[in-house]
Amino acid sequence: MFLLGSSTVELSAHNSTAVLTFPPASGYPRLTRAVLDELRDLLETVGRESAFNGAIIAANEESFAAGADIEEVAGLEGNAAREFALAGQTLFQEIADFRLPVVAAIRGFCLGGGLDLALACHARVATFDASFGHPGASLGLITGWAGTQRLPRLIGKAQALQIFLTGERIPATQALTLGLVDELASSADLIEAAARRTLRRRTGAYCS
Repeated sequence: MFLLGSSTVELSAHNSTAVLTFPPASGYPRLTRAVLDELRDLLETVGRESAFNGAIIAANEESFAAGADIEEVAGLEGNAAREFALAGQTLFQEIADFRLPVVAAIRGFCLGGGLDLALACHARVATFDASFGHPGASLGLITGWAGTQRLPRLIGKAQALQIFLTGERIPATQALTLGLVDELASSADLIEAAARRTLRRRTGAYCS
């Protein structure tokens, strides 16, 4: 089986779709600078491989990304903080502009920077136990990775403001109603559902 990666992110294949998965050992994945760099490197690999017709950024067995590492962020000042923000902005824009469809496969938490990552993908498939939110307000923070731009475009300004300002968690069923996710699937069918979604976008069949 095609498999690349490190202790940060793994790249495998589901039929002709690349699957970039946060590894099981990481618990609730955090978007550290190392993770951002690994995602970028593996996406570049996917872009070079003619065998792939799409990509999935997938949760591990517990969760999708649960935001940035607060300890890492707290230690950043001046230029280092700006570079970290730009690293996320650049990567997420590259995902949004990627030549192949990119679908987020979400279970568990999808919070903060993890939600920004999911929003940069072309579509989102989630399990029924997934939850979404931007808890930055409770920490005195606001995302620097363009979620403030992408979320209102997707679900409207009023709903986006409520999520940003209250920090409340949005369950998967509500996320589907809002249009934050495109499809719900069982945990066992998550990757297959996301792969089908990449194929639909690749062929132009956008219906559910």
